[in-house]
Amino acid sequence: MVLCPECDNDLDLDEDELEEGDAISCSECGSDFEVVTTDPLDLRPVGEAEEDDEDEDEEDEDDEDE
Repeated sequence: MVLCPECDNDLDLDEDELEEGDAISCSECGSDFEVVTTDPLDLRPVGEAEEDDEDEDEEDEDDEDE
């Protein structure tokens, strides 16, 4: 059983058929997640990694200006 990280709703997924990079949506709260790893199963909210990458890019640009 896979629970939504946001609302703890049962996502009713077949864990054996999931692959890294798959997109999953919660029917209860509407949140979208990406499968990061399958063993153990780890879900990340869609867009979270993109924001982290942008923050790192901005920090790198600041370092270059110095």
